[in-house]
Amino acid sequence: MPVGVVIVAGGRGTRLGAGVPKQLLDLGGRSLLRWSVEAFDAHAQVDEIVVVLPEDFVARGASLVGPARRPLAFVAGGARRQDSVRLGVSALSAAADIVLVHDAARPFVDAATIDRVIAAAREASAAVPAVPASDTVKLAADGQPRVARTIPRGDVWLAQTPQGFRRDVLDEAIAGGHGAGEATDEAMLVEQAGRPVRIVRGDPRNRKITTMDDLEAARRMTSSLPRAGTGYDLHRLVPGRTLVLAGVVLSTEIGPASHSDGDVVCHALVDAILGAAGAGDIGHHFPNTDPRWKDAAGLDLLARAISVVRARGLAVVNADVTVVLERPKLAPHVDAIREALAPVLGVAPDRVSVKGKTNEGVDAVGRGEAIASHAVAMLAAEGGA
Repeated sequence: MPVGVVIVAGGRGTRLGAGVPKQLLDLGGRSLLRWSVEAFDAHAQVDEIVVVLPEDFVARGASLVGPARRPLAFVAGGARRQDSVRLGVSALSAAADIVLVHDAARPFVDAATIDRVIAAAREASAAVPAVPASDTVKLAADGQPRVARTIPRGDVWLAQTPQGFRRDVLDEAIAGGHGAGEATDEAMLVEQAGRPVRIVRGDPRNRKITTMDDLEAARRMTSSLPRAGTGYDLHRLVPGRTLVLAGVVLSTEIGPASHSDGDVVCHALVDAILGAAGAGDIGHHFPNTDPRWKDAAGLDLLARAISVVRARGLAVVNADVTVVLERPKLAPHVDAIREALAPVLGVAPDRVSVKGKTNEGVDAVGRGEAIASHAVAMLAAEGGA
């Protein structure tokens, strides 16, 4: 059963008071809408996606969302939620037998929740992810601030999205609710049609962004997420050059041919750190066409890269470097290299790993004609590392 997804982003988000539709607000460098689209675009069981937008945003839907691997369409929403969902479902291909409906304002939906909803929709025809209420629930008397009764907490579940349905079941429910009042979710329409809806385990992180406090809490979540980057560097080895790794000089008659000092350890780390921050690469910041970087020390370039990411509120958590070199052996120098890197990275030496490998005679590195380095760096919000 092919799976189609309708992402409901047709509202204006007036309760948030931001002046623009809340689904377009920034969250960690991406809009809420893009977070939601990317979650489904990356899911192996999803075949196509339709995004429902305000009519005046449809024409620029592709630029709002960015590139996608799945077929992606944009349609204008209706006056009510069920009208928007109906229009979104109509835009799916006829092949989509299972339909998921998701709120764009839930940016943190995870693959495991999507898996559970799809499985339950296939088996039970209708499914809603939900989390159990953790607080005691009171029912107000006729909408007044007076308790009518206490509802058993074990009977109360807080619904989330995506909600999943066999397509014919959802079509029937939407048609039945066409002349009804506003439905707050699709499961409500299916319930009104007299069909059972299965509850599957949701995720507490899959919260809906409704107020500015919700948005700020979500931004704190994204800023605390770790970010990883990888780096690679390679240089030919030639006579008359000094072989320097993180400022540590190795005794050898050949060294890297390079505009700067050719420190492959630092250069790979620079790319890893800048990559984790989404801040470009070493060639962008320190081009070999710029005389300022002629014979520049690798540790200096690394310190400058650290300044770039710190300006973005990020700090290094740990770093791991592998140097590929036939000779001399790296082992006697590993501790010195780690000790030299740690203060520049701003971490303790036990958060820096340096390993030496050979290429067993394979290619230019294996023949002793070149040196290479691979690096991985983890960043987090400064102060949380």
